[in-house]
Amino acid sequence: MKKANLAFILLLSFTAMMVFSSCKSEDPEEENEGEVITEVTLRFTEVDPVAGLGTPFEVKASDPQGLESGSAPTIGTINLTKGKTYRLEISLFNGIANEDITEEIEEEKEEHQFYFLGTAFVGSPVGAYTYGDEDANGNPVGLLGAVTLIPTPGFNNATFRLILRHDLDKNFPGANNPHWQNFTQAGGETDLDISFPLVLN
Repeated sequence: MKKANLAFILLLSFTAMMVFSSCKSEDPEEENEGEVITEVTLRFTEVDPVAGLGTPFEVKASDPQGLESGSAPTIGTINLTKGKTYRLEISLFNGIANEDITEEIEEEKEEHQFYFLGTAFVGSPVGAYTYGDEDANGNPVGLLGAVTLIPTPGFNNATFRLILRHDLDKNFPGANNPHWQNFTQAGGETDLDISFPLVLN
């Protein structure tokens, strides 16, 4: 009888050890956290079919706590001319970790994409954006592109809303449209959502 009880206790102990060991050995799932961005720079260069490229100028938005988590961002005003086309290059930086987020997006193009909304591009738009780069699968990214403004009188001010998404399904219907207002339908997370004032000359 004592031998049977001892065997039973040993069996229980062994089972408990195996269960504990099994639970402990499971690796936790890695979470793909969003990028922390403290500064975004928009670099515009006028593209003239005759004169060629103009002089580049930059417009910045920044917040030392992060543009998505801070409370007092500094946002510059974009000044563009109606009827003109501008090359647009976007760069991003994380001042908290001293990281170049632009470089990270370049390395992970398949996971990132920019959208361009606001009254500048939707509703009664004053312009349109065209993607100028793509990932290895031929899907758009948005670090490089072009903004073309309509020479329409009466519109002098607009909002240039810039959104960066990561982990989205780029093959979702509509996801390749830079002005897609239902971008959340493609899944993923928002790393950046910021609106610049746009003045049209």
